[in-house]
Amino acid sequence: MITFICCLVVLIVAYFGYGKYLERVCSIDANASVPSKELYDGVDYVPMSQWRVFLVQLLNIAGIGPIFGAILGACFGPVAFIWITLGGIFFGAMHDFMSGVMLVRHKGLSFTEVVGNYFGRGMSLFVRILAIVLLVLVGVVFLRSPASILSGTFANVPYEWWIAIILIYYFVATLLPVDKIIGKIYPIFGAALIFMAIGLLGVLFFGDYEIPELTLHNSQLDAEAMPIMPTLFITIACGAISGFHVTQSPLMARCVRSEKDCRPVFFGAMISESIIALIWAAAAMAFFGGADSLASTMAEHGNNAAWAVNTITSSTLGKVGALLALLGVVAAPITSGDTAFRSARLIIADIFHIEQRSKLKRLYISVPLFAVGVVMLFVNFDVVWRYFSWTNQFLATIVLWCITVYLCRRKKCIAISLIPAIFMTYVCLSFMFVSTQFIGLGSTTLAYALGGIATLAVVAIMGWKLRDEYKHLS
Repeated sequence: MITFICCLVVLIVAYFGYGKYLERVCSIDANASVPSKELYDGVDYVPMSQWRVFLVQLLNIAGIGPIFGAILGACFGPVAFIWITLGGIFFGAMHDFMSGVMLVRHKGLSFTEVVGNYFGRGMSLFVRILAIVLLVLVGVVFLRSPASILSGTFANVPYEWWIAIILIYYFVATLLPVDKIIGKIYPIFGAALIFMAIGLLGVLFFGDYEIPELTLHNSQLDAEAMPIMPTLFITIACGAISGFHVTQSPLMARCVRSEKDCRPVFFGAMISESIIALIWAAAAMAFFGGADSLASTMAEHGNNAAWAVNTITSSTLGKVGALLALLGVVAAPITSGDTAFRSARLIIADIFHIEQRSKLKRLYISVPLFAVGVVMLFVNFDVVWRYFSWTNQFLATIVLWCITVYLCRRKKCIAISLIPAIFMTYVCLSFMFVSTQFIGLGSTTLAYALGGIATLAVVAIMGWKLRDEYKHLS
């Protein structure tokens, strides 16, 4: 348990230490103008209290990510604790805070628009397409998952009816002003996510469970096919670093009342997500008798993380746990799916400069968007979804490089984002050579060497970009 406790303490301390440092780097100004006041429209640009914005941000970026991802990542062993902790602080929290500040200072625009200011129209177009496809995909998959669970729980209501009910809710929630449903109900779900994690933390501390200590042993049944580098860093996204977060942050960047809210909302929500992921990774290993046993048990159940959540919570937290489990695997994905469609609407509105105060103009975007979603319900996503985690981290890597250019232009220390950017570039590119999802060379010296060469090429290109930025500044 020593490893787990140390990681937990480091995450908490980082909020007050590293978070404060990043505030100084960004020269946070409590008196600066913010989009919620400057561009108030009563729909998307609406000032909300700090605690409410924090809870909504947490639920938006988390959903089932820090639960399912942490459980699957725990199958690698206690090394997952280190990635969740260091990744959560120096990668994820920095990524979310810096991009959040950039969004607030760019009038709350979608990041797909902001990236054009740093990499040009070509990259902006690429990220636009990538983000919209990902968001619709997330919305559809997060529609199917809870519908399937609900149809199994309530046998009298067929799967198709649940699909229709959730889809109608998506449509209504996407159209309504942000403070009507999202601002009022989602903080409750966000709080429930925290309370479930606190309950499990109590079980770990006071129950008869043993949390394994740190080793570098890979507990996956097929360690050759699932090497720690780079697979662990792809598997645990939410909880460490996730590009999906930057698609959600504009929602709350339009609602913060002051730049001073950025640390608790963006940095704080990511640290909280990492703590939730850390607790779930520990709970999964402890409950099933260690990482090796967890990996074999998960394999027997088709790596079904939802089954693991239900088993752990109902066994350790009783009836309350069963209710929280239902909330975790049903409400959380529904809320993430809802905000995914809302973010897609806002990105499209930003692209074509369509104001969203008018209900009719919101319908112009939402109707075709949901029509695409309905069509995609009939497509087999089993193969496509396997690439989502990689694409998620690929988007995060683009954001890290964008942050680096932003810091360069402000004559700030670029190392805080440059090092994570290089590391994540290697993770994404080496995964392409190692994984059977792409080239499939396996965990061989050749695969890692090719990943390294490709990374050096990207670093060289970005080096030219940064050199030009410094020349322009001088």
